[in-house]
Amino acid sequence: MDNSTWVANYTGQLDFILVGLFSQSKHPALLCVVIFVIFLMALSGNSILIFLIHSNAHLQTPMYFFISQLSLMDVMYISVTVPKMLMDQVMGVNEISAPECGMQMFLYLTLVGSEFFLLAAMASDRYVAICHPLRYSILMNHTVCHLLVSGCWFLGSVDGFMLTPVTMTFPFCKSREIHHFFCEVPAVMKLSCSDTSLYETLMYLCCVLMLLIPVTVISSSYSFILLTIHRMNSAEGRKKAFTTCSSHMTVVILFFGAAVYTYMLPSSYHTPEKDMIVSVFYTILTPVLNPLIYSLRNKDVTGALKKMIGLSLSQELMITQHDVVLMEMLFLNISYTTLEF
Repeated sequence: MDNSTWVANYTGQLDFILVGLFSQSKHPALLCVVIFVIFLMALSGNSILIFLIHSNAHLQTPMYFFISQLSLMDVMYISVTVPKMLMDQVMGVNEISAPECGMQMFLYLTLVGSEFFLLAAMASDRYVAICHPLRYSILMNHTVCHLLVSGCWFLGSVDGFMLTPVTMTFPFCKSREIHHFFCEVPAVMKLSCSDTSLYETLMYLCCVLMLLIPVTVISSSYSFILLTIHRMNSAEGRKKAFTTCSSHMTVVILFFGAAVYTYMLPSSYHTPEKDMIVSVFYTILTPVLNPLIYSLRNKDVTGALKKMIGLSLSQELMITQHDVVLMEMLFLNISYTTLEF
């Protein structure tokens, strides 16, 4: 590798080319519109959920506090990758600089890692609520919830700080084309011209720990939950507990399944096309599914939403009625003045 390539690689002057999803599609314009609609749905759905949780007194519980954090992560998560991809398609530019690539990689790793541990915290919260309901308010108090969420964000940022600098300091002297729609670590590593086997082994071990700890917590929590549900005498209580847990497990299976495929399966199982499709599941689809899973199947959230919509409509009706009264008074005043004249 000559000096100019080395300087470009380490001073941020080297630009990568994101091949992306649209190059694989026969109808890129239609795909762009579909992804844009999904992006808007994810933003609006998660934002509404966050607003409802923080504005409704009945939703001020640990479970909904964790759900609001999940929605916040999803909003940030989808905003890291999708806007850049859509803008590149519209503008006809698919380049990304090395600093932009590194920043995107860091944010993506931090948010993914944080969400792993947050899902484990949510499973623990459900375990305490269902298996130890009398001690729930003590074990999951305000301080404990904030410490758990802070720990999730911290552990996620550790993942980003560990993997991003090492990945971006490798020499990239092969093709500049990243066969992905964002700077994911395995896709970027394929461009390196140095031996990355040791780093890939360390990254694999790191990812195993990042996945093993949350999966162990989640599996243990839901195993005890299922046993407790089985022993319940109340059919309504069993139904409510099972509905809540099944929605959580749907998110866990989608998110962790895609992560296991991306970071733990051997490279022989991977192709650029498969990697992009799997990444779509946990970068684009999961953020839009989470608010649907936690709102449509939850009576508390749907009730709060109906109350908010009803309040807005009633306020509009009151404003309209007030305007009508003012108009009538103005008309009467004009009529009286005219008669006097």
